[in-house]
Amino acid sequence: MKYAVLTLLLLFTLVSCNKEEKSEKENIKEVPVKEPIVVEFGFTLNDFLVVNDTVKSGDTFGTLMDKHDLGKYKVHEITEKARDSFNFRDIRAGRPYTILKSKKAPNTVQVFIYQPDNIHYSVIDLRDSIVAYKNQKPITIKRRTIATEIESSLSETLSKAGVDASLAQNLADIYAYSVDFFKIQKGDKFAVTFNEKYISDTIYAGVESLEASFFEYKGKKIYAFPFKQDTTAKKVNYYDEEGKVLKTMFLKAPLKFGFRISSKFSTRRFHPVQQRFKAHNGTDYAAPSGTPIITTATGVVEKTGYTAGNGNFVKVKHNSTYSTQYLHMSKILVRQGQRVSQGDVIGKVGSTGLATGPHVCYRFWKNGVQVDALKQKLPNSIPMDAKYKSRFMAEMTPLKKELDSIAAIKFKK
Repeated sequence: MKYAVLTLLLLFTLVSCNKEEKSEKENIKEVPVKEPIVVEFGFTLNDFLVVNDTVKSGDTFGTLMDKHDLGKYKVHEITEKARDSFNFRDIRAGRPYTILKSKKAPNTVQVFIYQPDNIHYSVIDLRDSIVAYKNQKPITIKRRTIATEIESSLSETLSKAGVDASLAQNLADIYAYSVDFFKIQKGDKFAVTFNEKYISDTIYAGVESLEASFFEYKGKKIYAFPFKQDTTAKKVNYYDEEGKVLKTMFLKAPLKFGFRISSKFSTRRFHPVQQRFKAHNGTDYAAPSGTPIITTATGVVEKTGYTAGNGNFVKVKHNSTYSTQYLHMSKILVRQGQRVSQGDVIGKVGSTGLATGPHVCYRFWKNGVQVDALKQKLPNSIPMDAKYKSRFMAEMTPLKKELDSIAAIKFKK
């Protein structure tokens, strides 16, 4: 009897627990998971059927629309009405585009969005009337300073620091007058403060601007600070910490950085073609055929032509004191009497004349005598106007202090 009572009590407890568990489960309601709201290009994408694709070789706006059942008449109407706001010829292979379709009528194209680059986009809105416009994604600017040593080349060193390659070209342009990038060595130091662009705060989009830098070259720190004497001017010049302009009358070389000096100025050099010792009155820069050759200073083209030794050449007269000549071109791009500005492309690297391979021989005249361009102390451009000096010093001083502080930590031995 005792065991029977215990058994009944146990059964009653189990039934009661089951009822309670069932009651609790019935009271629990499933909460529907909300779809995250996605906004891009100014549209709430949740409201559309979204098609993302990439322009293929041979695609045009018309062929892209054909794939989505937009008739030729409608395509013609769109191109006529949107031609002032949308460049239909600018659609290039490899670039992404997005089509927004109606959810109610799945085959109806409502919006076409094309991205010519990673920041800008063009929209053709077909929902009410045909409206075309351009816009850009939200951009965030982030500032940073790096200090590092050259390992192999300027580009590779910056790449290892996670910096866009365009900064190497910016630095090369700024220091083109004071640093011979054909001679930089492993262990040369530099520091730079710059601003970088980020799309929607997360996607890296390259360098926006440079605020300050120094390059330690041949044991000397060469500072560069951008400064506009006229705040409304578009052009920026770069000055050192004393307010002296970095720009000189001549660039250091007739090529952009990244190539090498294959032969220097010499009174007695063994000629590789003529197989004898003779004077070499120039500096040879080896580079791939077709590389642009630039004039190192502003002037007037004095002569162009061809000789058996020089090949295709251009000679530029800069003033009554200085002239330069560029030899062995594969192509001449200027004519005699033409005025050229510093940095203008005047020809292409080649191996015409007496040459064993593609290069440019750069010759330099001072007062009618050929001299070694690499050993000349060349004149500066116009200095900073004294009335702007105090403003420059006020802007420069904290930037220099920041550079020096970070460099001291980085290069501390």
